[in-house]
Amino acid sequence: MRGGDATHSAGGEDAGVGMTSARTRERLRRRLIAAGIRNGDVLDLLSRLPRHRFVDEALASHAYEDAALPIGHGQTISQPYTVARMTEALLEPRRPQAILEIGTGSGFQTAVLASLARRVYSVERVAALLETARRRLAELRLRNVRLRHADGGLGWPEYAPFDAILVTAAPPGIPRALVQQLRIGGCMVLPMGLGAEQVLVRLIRTPEGYTPEILEPVNFVPLLSGLA
Repeated sequence: MRGGDATHSAGGEDAGVGMTSARTRERLRRRLIAAGIRNGDVLDLLSRLPRHRFVDEALASHAYEDAALPIGHGQTISQPYTVARMTEALLEPRRPQAILEIGTGSGFQTAVLASLARRVYSVERVAALLETARRRLAELRLRNVRLRHADGGLGWPEYAPFDAILVTAAPPGIPRALVQQLRIGGCMVLPMGLGAEQVLVRLIRTPEGYTPEILEPVNFVPLLSGLA
């Protein structure tokens, strides 16, 4: 399943009210800065994008808390700090133009990436999540995204090589099939490991293979194979 091509918009006009208001979002921004996020573009996006539109209406009042929230099908929308940290890490080596995302989920991380890159390719194994994310991205006029219902562990080789790859679920080790879809010098950011032993890893592909760097402990759902 693939989306179309068009210009992209950040959807910042959705200001929200009450617990989704600009004041609430500014508090989130301050918390992210206090937690160590430094990239100004990332901070602007996390305080501007309407995260409350990426969760169920019953959870909208919690959208700007720094917490993960359930989105159904055993999946979660990552806490804002995690989204910011992974995005910042992905941008640090060089600003990518073409990004592969493994695990579309709610579509929120996709929206962040689409606001920063020329093109985002996002793969999701759960069809119902993909269709909901597709609708949300269209509502925000983020049309520089292609979506696919497929096994994320296989990537999207038809559009490889990518400048960067972001994985939003944890495999037990480095997924070699995804490394092969990175450009030489490209960056992949992913959680890795099982249970309480997970760490966030950034790796740079080299002509000989890749160079990994462990960033910090994390807690993600496992990367599953197959379709749902």
